[in-house]
Amino acid sequence: SDHMENICGYLMKYTNLVTGWQYRYFVLNNDAGLLEYFVNEQSRHLKPRGTLQLAGAVISPSDEDSHTFTVNAASGEQYKLRATDAKERQHWVSRLQICTQHHTEAIGKNNPPLKSRSFSLASQGSANSPGVQRRPSQNAVSFFSVGHHRLPTGKRVPIMQPDHLVDVREMMSQAEGQQRDLIRSIECLPASGHLTSLDQDLLMLKATSMATMNCLNDCFHILQLQHASQQKGSLPAGTTVSWLEPKISLANHFKNGAAQNFPAEINKPASVREEQSIAEPCQLTREPEEINPDEELEDICDDKEDDLGAVEEQRSVILHLLSQLKLGMDLTRVVLPTFILEKRSLLEMYADFMSHPDLFIAITNGSSPEERMIRFVEYYLTSFHEGRKGAIAKKPYNPIIGETFHCSWRMPKSNVATDAGTSSSAHTPSEQVTLPKDPEGQAEPDYYTVKFVAEQVSHHPPVSGFYAECVERSMCVNAHVWTKSKFLGMSIGVTMVGEGVLHLLEHGEEYTFSLPCAYARSILTVPWVELGGKVNINCAKTGYSASINFHTKPFYGGKLHRVTGEVKQNMTNTVVCRVQGEWNSVLEFTYNNGDTKNVDLTKLSVTRKRVRPLEKQGPFESRRLWQHVTESLRDGDIDKATEHKRALEERQRNEERLRAETETPWCTKYFLKDGDGWVYHKPLWKTVCAAQAQHTDSN
Repeated sequence: SDHMENICGYLMKYTNLVTGWQYRYFVLNNDAGLLEYFVNEQSRHLKPRGTLQLAGAVISPSDEDSHTFTVNAASGEQYKLRATDAKERQHWVSRLQICTQHHTEAIGKNNPPLKSRSFSLASQGSANSPGVQRRPSQNAVSFFSVGHHRLPTGKRVPIMQPDHLVDVREMMSQAEGQQRDLIRSIECLPASGHLTSLDQDLLMLKATSMATMNCLNDCFHILQLQHASQQKGSLPAGTTVSWLEPKISLANHFKNGAAQNFPAEINKPASVREEQSIAEPCQLTREPEEINPDEELEDICDDKEDDLGAVEEQRSVILHLLSQLKLGMDLTRVVLPTFILEKRSLLEMYADFMSHPDLFIAITNGSSPEERMIRFVEYYLTSFHEGRKGAIAKKPYNPIIGETFHCSWRMPKSNVATDAGTSSSAHTPSEQVTLPKDPEGQAEPDYYTVKFVAEQVSHHPPVSGFYAECVERSMCVNAHVWTKSKFLGMSIGVTMVGEGVLHLLEHGEEYTFSLPCAYARSILTVPWVELGGKVNINCAKTGYSASINFHTKPFYGGKLHRVTGEVKQNMTNTVVCRVQGEWNSVLEFTYNNGDTKNVDLTKLSVTRKRVRPLEKQGPFESRRLWQHVTESLRDGDIDKATEHKRALEERQRNEERLRAETETPWCTKYFLKDGDGWVYHKPLWKTVCAAQAQHTDSN
């Protein structure tokens, strides 16, 4: 209370896409627990334009920048605000959090938990209601008695009146208090004995009670919207009633950066001590390294992720984790259990999307802009199947900042599709792009080489940059991806924020594209992956575009992994090709002339990537960096894998802390910041321009 003070001042408030950000005068009323705002300071004596009750609210600094934060009220209303600088944001956030905590605790005191501490949840006024049936095989459940109300038979439920909504809010506040008391009671149980805090039934009860309260909050918000629409007549056209993030604040015991209990240094394996003692990456060479493809060998690693044993054995750990999460929670800062990890880094997963280099190279061989766009769509849709290792949804390693991955593919020229009547190397002189010639005058190889490099360029937010090029065909692709993970109840959603650009230098064309969202479903049983969302591919020069929809499976019926799309000429608004099927099975392309083409992804040949041996890799290349974690996972030693993983994460936290203390910016190795994106430091289009300029000067 010593720090509770009424503060006021101007903040920017986000209204909508049309209006955008507007300056408003905000007042924090600590006595009433209200955040109010006015058009300006002069109108402060008038009725406020908006008011938020802070009891039960969640105040969240944004990851977007250092100025923005959100206030999520328990009613479901949200203010997105922006201060002038980081210091002012911290001032507002800290004062709002203190006020919120004070008034939330006051509600708890006015609605005390049940007197009984014998794990009884008897609802008020429901003494005659039947309790949960006791099951001898599940001792934990028999400790709980959950009451409920029944509506009289045959009576119609009246329309909610405003005072009824207030009553509902009060009842929900009581239920939330009881639910918090339940969780505290479970967590106070001993770690061993007849009934423990990690009992599977109790963990399931924690998770389901949390989900129930979240659902009730969402339903209450819908009732508020319906009541508002009845008062105003009806909801405006186009209004969508959507599910909201939960408003119950529970402690999160899995925050990235929280102190971890490490065994004594003397007991750590030498490999762990080595991982923690590697020098700060910026102190190592941060100069770009030219990787010689001739040093790379065909990859013999084949880690399929079809093992369900670990998931079943660690079910209680999953339940314990789920009981701590909230719907909509950002999982970026959540440390997930080691046993759900794939045996590869996220950077290597991006490389595996390039496992059909023949289809990639064939794009530039299209004889017309229309054909090149269709070929790009075909390559794009076939890339996701091989990017997944097996049917089980596991998570690749989160790349360490500064981590890199290099590989290449060799594709025989005879295997690359061309336009009708030409060979893969036949191009008119006007189509040729001048590139530097081999100084040794060696014979031209009979294969194309596609080189790939990826780098983790940022830790918060987690951003990866990757680049691939085929010099012989004068084509390259540059992309940056920010992965945002959210907890969705019984599934996890991953949004791939970012953009990629494919450059076909022979034709002077650039194709921009985005990536779909990914979902890990059924995380309590057999987790599996599906893709969802709409992505767009555009070529500004030719006017062709493609719209692709990845359909998630509906609750009832429907097919898995369904995808549909169309390629369109924007100038004439003519659809020139349609595609439908499953992104991991068979795709059917239908052209505007009536022809069709089927692509069976299960029968497509996969070209193995070429990777340097571990002994030739740098200390921050993915496979060498994670080698001890990978080896432990292959051996089935989860504890050892966890220890190695913690050592890497601890080192990263120490390095980040040191950079913050010394105000030392992070230095990337291969990618440069370009506006909101990241670009490879020596892209092929720059090499081509330099070569053409040199050729012009020599003439």
